[in-house]
Amino acid sequence: MIEVESLTKRYGSTLAVDDLSFTVAPGTVTGFLGPNGAGKSTTLRALLGLVHPTAGRTAVLGLPYAELAGVAHRVGAVLETFDAHPGRSGRNHLRVLATAGGIATSRVDELLELVELTGAARRRAKGYSLGMRQRLGLAAALLGDPEVLVLDEPANGLDPQGIRWLRDLLRSLAAEGRTVLLSSHVLAEIAQTVDEVVIIHRGRLVRQATMAEVEAMAAGEARVRTPEPARLAEALACSGVLSHAIGDGALGVAAPPERVGEVASANRIVLHELTTARATLEEVFLSLTDSDAGENSAQ
Repeated sequence: MIEVESLTKRYGSTLAVDDLSFTVAPGTVTGFLGPNGAGKSTTLRALLGLVHPTAGRTAVLGLPYAELAGVAHRVGAVLETFDAHPGRSGRNHLRVLATAGGIATSRVDELLELVELTGAARRRAKGYSLGMRQRLGLAAALLGDPEVLVLDEPANGLDPQGIRWLRDLLRSLAAEGRTVLLSSHVLAEIAQTVDEVVIIHRGRLVRQATMAEVEAMAAGEARVRTPEPARLAEALACSGVLSHAIGDGALGVAAPPERVGEVASANRIVLHELTTARATLEEVFLSLTDSDAGENSAQ
């Protein structure tokens, strides 16, 4: 659905994107992640035909964005900039876009209800909060009922309820077979929303992985708490399992919790807690980008 192939973009002496390649599969929500200045916005703008690449290519639905026919019905986008005229109401803003795109204006009220702006539809856009502007931008992106959505920080300005609403909406769109490429800094929310992630740093690809693969990367050691930590440590050692004290009668164990439970049961050792410590997506993200930064600085 979305292809980025050997994309490079220079602004004078600044290399914003450096030989970047990735693909996004249909019917998925893909998180596009990277530190500030990593090249995310430049990549999205190149994908939408707003930036001319120095080298490489991008494609949506098999074609460069500029070559898509009926683009409003194929691709919807939300960028960080808000383009509604401040003196125009939210409803009229969408009506103008619908008319320009050859879309029935009846679609406007459907979308105002979908993004929960019906009550503010007659208000001028200049009076909208940041979260309301984000909802209006998303309604504009959905006007043509597109197959692909490209969203740059769509959760910016949304309250916790709004973020949950956005998550449910994106998941429902993917369930209908649509493809969503989502750039965001809200990593805890990304982890609950996306099917896979594309992580970039300094304009280059660091990792593309499914969330299942990220979770496997994030798997940590088992944490077990017992009134007999020394005895459990000895039993584990006899079974060839390494452990170390982490305080409060707890041990960190380099083995799955199932294995720890088996050893404890075989030795009649009471356990008060047995869990698996896991890194968050944020910790995985920081680990990948920090190590990449270190490699780049060493070269």
